[in-house]
Amino acid sequence: MKISIVIVNYNVKHFLEQCLLSVEKAIQGIQAEVFVVDNVSVDGSVEMVKEKFPWVQLIANTENVGFSKGNNQAIRLAKGEYVLLLNPDTLVEEDTFVKCIDWMNLHPDGGGLGVKMVDGKGVFLPESKRGIPYPLTSFFKISGIYRLFPKSKKINHYYLGHLSNNENHEVEVLSGAYMFMRKKVLDEVGLLDEDFFMYGEDIDLSWRIIKGGYKNYYLADARIIHYKGESTKKGSLNYVYVFYQAMVIFANKHFSGNHAHGYQTLIRMAIWMRAGLSFGKRILQWMGLPLLDLTITWLIWWWLKLEYTQFTGITLPNELTIPGFLVTGLIWWVMGWVNGLYDFPLKTKYVFKTIVRSAVLVLVVYSLLPETMRFSRLLIVMGSVLAYFVFYVNRWWLLKITTNRQVSGKVLLVGSETETNRILALRDDSEWDVSVINTDEFQQRLSSNVMNDYVRVEGYGEVVFCAKDLSSAQIISAMAQLSTAQIEMKIAPPESLFIIGSQHIEQKGDAGWVDLNSISLKENQRKKRLLDVGVGMIGIMFFPLAWIFLKRKSGWWKRCFLLILGRRTVVGYLGNTKDLPLLPPGLITCVPDEITDDEVVFKYNSMYAKDYSVVTDWKWLMVRWRRL
Repeated sequence: MKISIVIVNYNVKHFLEQCLLSVEKAIQGIQAEVFVVDNVSVDGSVEMVKEKFPWVQLIANTENVGFSKGNNQAIRLAKGEYVLLLNPDTLVEEDTFVKCIDWMNLHPDGGGLGVKMVDGKGVFLPESKRGIPYPLTSFFKISGIYRLFPKSKKINHYYLGHLSNNENHEVEVLSGAYMFMRKKVLDEVGLLDEDFFMYGEDIDLSWRIIKGGYKNYYLADARIIHYKGESTKKGSLNYVYVFYQAMVIFANKHFSGNHAHGYQTLIRMAIWMRAGLSFGKRILQWMGLPLLDLTITWLIWWWLKLEYTQFTGITLPNELTIPGFLVTGLIWWVMGWVNGLYDFPLKTKYVFKTIVRSAVLVLVVYSLLPETMRFSRLLIVMGSVLAYFVFYVNRWWLLKITTNRQVSGKVLLVGSETETNRILALRDDSEWDVSVINTDEFQQRLSSNVMNDYVRVEGYGEVVFCAKDLSSAQIISAMAQLSTAQIEMKIAPPESLFIIGSQHIEQKGDAGWVDLNSISLKENQRKKRLLDVGVGMIGIMFFPLAWIFLKRKSGWWKRCFLLILGRRTVVGYLGNTKDLPLLPPGLITCVPDEITDDEVVFKYNSMYAKDYSVVTDWKWLMVRWRRL
């Protein structure tokens, strides 16, 4: 047996299927065995492997044992000269394993080997090559300072930024997404440390390989796609915290006494720096555009107020105009949020609707105020007109200067006529502006290195590759050429009812769900959230009445606060919710009481999710309010 491939899976069935399809091609002509260790997935992964890949040795755990222990289960059974730990959200080229075996044969001092990894948009993943996380290395990494000096040997030692991504190198740390190792080396230095549940275990094992007298290498000549790479999670504070915990285990294991304590102190400092930067970034993302809208509008509005006073001779008291301006601005912001004015990618079409609705609401409220609290209807109308232009120009300007402009709706399908027709039937979207090129034309453009120019000139916003007609090497090469094009790239595996994107799975029916007003649309999520918050606040204010009339009296305060916090929703699903958009548990359900058959219940859940309306929630609330 030449190679034993170990894949630990947890609820990524569709990624796993594509991974195994690529592995099946890559092991042709090689004596290989493949293990899939499943950590109690609930998405049908086990059934899929049994049905479609009977040649795979499946280990179906009854509990989630984590990454390290799951890999060790299979490594202990492995018979190969080499052991490969491979993530399920990867796609390997047809010659990836051959290249790795050839390299290791030429480098008998090699204990482990990593390869060049790109994400689902063809962008290089820096975790392909890494250094040992010494104290300062970890500090620079977690704090994010390394990004300021990406080529520095010292400051960006974690990602070995001084080494070329396109050349083969000796490195210190391999990525757990692809760890190609000699079995005899594992027998000498030991398997993965099971104290690491997630993160850090690959660093620990890589260092033990080096301490055992072997070398680790980075092979740029071999490439894989790693969809959910480390770089896709690095902005998450939860990721930073989990990484911190792993590094604490690493420090206690490999650094002695004072060094370990100093290491932890540095990491804690980095955590606080990162948390502060992350909080500031979130505030800027959340409030940056609203503050820009309101500040510019308020400043010009104030200037108009002064001009109004000078022209008419009427002095408008600040104690009336300042609160009036602030409240009006707040109404603009809330109405803009409800109408999707602050959703990305930005759209200018919501500006008019937002300002008109806000102006009507402000004028109605203004008319109800006593005479002593009014200042000028004309100024309110002028402010609304001004807000329209400011809001519109801000979005137009931001769309012009940012790279995250609205993505074109044009789609390029690459594959044979038979396969592209199958994919078109999957999407079944009349708004899809689709063009098709066959594999020969695609290969010609790829060889001429003009794919990027072709996609840019034609204005495509998405490219879908048919994996049945194209090799993994062709797809990855095309992604590499298109990585700077700011477009979506997806792969359609053969004989499957789904399309894989960089961070998600698009299944048959998704497009139809959007057409039918899916509950997953941001606009509907906002409306549902507003209803939940409103019901929660009303419930708190009228608690005595709730206590008298509601059937579930105990825990009412808790349920109200859970609604406000988004941990519960007024109307939710009942029973089976597999493959449906996620919702918090409902206080009442969208299924009539007399329906008990599981299949019918699921149909009601599906109809509710596919064609959502806040009016539907309101109707259920009117009927079942006593059950809240």
